[in-house]
Amino acid sequence: MILLDGKATSAAIRAEIKEKVDALEKKHGRVPGLAVILVGEDPASQVYVRMKEKGCVETGIRSIPHRLDASVTQDELMDLIRSLNADDTVDGILLQLPLPSGLDSQACLDLIDPDKDVDGFHPMNVGKLALGLPGYRSCTPAGVIELLKRYDISTSGKKAVVLGRSNIVGKPMALMLIEYSDQGNASTTIVHSRTPLEDQKAFCQDADIVIAAVGRPLHVKGDWIKEGAVVVDVGIHRTDDGLVGDCDFEAMKDKCSAISPVPGGVGPMTIAQLLLNTMQAYSDHVKA
Repeated sequence: MILLDGKATSAAIRAEIKEKVDALEKKHGRVPGLAVILVGEDPASQVYVRMKEKGCVETGIRSIPHRLDASVTQDELMDLIRSLNADDTVDGILLQLPLPSGLDSQACLDLIDPDKDVDGFHPMNVGKLALGLPGYRSCTPAGVIELLKRYDISTSGKKAVVLGRSNIVGKPMALMLIEYSDQGNASTTIVHSRTPLEDQKAFCQDADIVIAAVGRPLHVKGDWIKEGAVVVDVGIHRTDDGLVGDCDFEAMKDKCSAISPVPGGVGPMTIAQLLLNTMQAYSDHVKA
């Protein structure tokens, strides 16, 4: 069984980015800039933003934090986004979700310059993904693809199941798995909360690759997985027994040919992909 170590893989990616940043700064006179907007005091969002800022420090990317009170108005938030769109030293803009009640997150995401949308949430970039065109990809599913690539796990011709249909993970994950690419060409099925449980189990039992992003602790049982399957667990949940994923790791690990742990699997890859997207945005901007 191969343990898909996202922590080690992310560290290798960060080292590669740091080397590139050092070389590009000498050539272009500045480093990549990532603006991160955090509104309110949501504890999970604060943790995520600190992790992203740490990643910037480690790679030499300039972190440009904007921490706003939960009382900020929609107009004030959108004015900030407009100013960041116009700032030539800002290559990527990340709006940490969820926003406090009363703020329209979709309107804000729509306003972000698609060329600075390093989270891959702008409708233009989502559309490019659906059409198989170059663009910024949502960080978590793109991180999954990068993790599989780094471990030489081919998806081509394989049966894949994605559990979950969110706009952030499930839908873009399925689209990436069916893309015409080295890490695509899979026959992909999405199952979700309205899929009967017995059907969810049956689809998973037939799958070569299972991507779990259903948001329920230990939802995917050991007997749902066939011998030799690859399992990537996107979920993370705090329980009385510690952190667990959407999958019952202990019950299925000996059956899998490869499986990601929780924690230390997909989480670090999400941050790594954000940094890769920021590097891509920077490269595109300094060439323009």
